[in-house]
Amino acid sequence: MLSERYPRMYELFGAYFNEDFDLWGNTIPEIVSCYKNDIPLEYRKEIIDEINSFINEHPSDLDSAFERDYGSGFDPNLWGHTTASFLDELKRLLSE
Repeated sequence: MLSERYPRMYELFGAYFNEDFDLWGNTIPEIVSCYKNDIPLEYRKEIIDEINSFINEHPSDLDSAFERDYGSGFDPNLWGHTTASFLDELKRLLSE
């Protein structure tokens, strides 16, 4: 179950990058900023670790794995990103 395996990613995509994303902002940096303000500091490292694990688990099927697990509510292509570039952008923003 995603909520147990990747709880921080599940939280970010389920609550912030969903059909109501505009409650948090209109750009990826705005949405991530809201997320960062709402979570304990240690969650930042946890979600970065989860993203890295997800990427490492899907070296040849990242797009399809992301679509399967998170695609019902979010599509990186609609934001001008590939799955890989979007996850890299998330890690960058979460590291700031």
